[in-house]
Amino acid sequence: MKVSDILRVKGSTLYTASPDEPLSKAVEVMAERDIGSLVVMEHGDLVGMLTFREVILCVVKNGGTVGKTLVRTAMDDHPLTCSYETELDEVRRMMLDRHARYMPVMDKRMLMGVISFYDVAKAVVDSQNFENKMLKAYIRDWPSAEEDQTPGTHL
Repeated sequence: MKVSDILRVKGSTLYTASPDEPLSKAVEVMAERDIGSLVVMEHGDLVGMLTFREVILCVVKNGGTVGKTLVRTAMDDHPLTCSYETELDEVRRMMLDRHARYMPVMDKRMLMGVISFYDVAKAVVDSQNFENKMLKAYIRDWPSAEEDQTPGTHL
């Protein structure tokens, strides 16, 4: 399974922020949209990723408030990325290695979507459920010993 399979089901709605906008505005968007991340874009290029983890670190650093902090100050400026063709096993490994919960999907320099650890886990569970259903159907339809014999032969 590839990243393209996840995005095909999930869709590719994107929420972005500018690095020079107030962090408070970005947090409002995240809360209103009930999303855990914003892709940070500048002049059409991916420059960072803002997730609830970076927001919490910033709030703690600032004594319980975001204050006048800009997105640029709080964002991860070296986010993991993948492509449509990246295999799901590779995405899982990358996300686990970096403790990343969100990953932008890129086609060269163009942002195509964002997948979350939840999206990856759901795809794996859905795939396993489908496989289990097919195996159970196969077992139910297993031919009996009598049906398995070629007509006209006797043992």
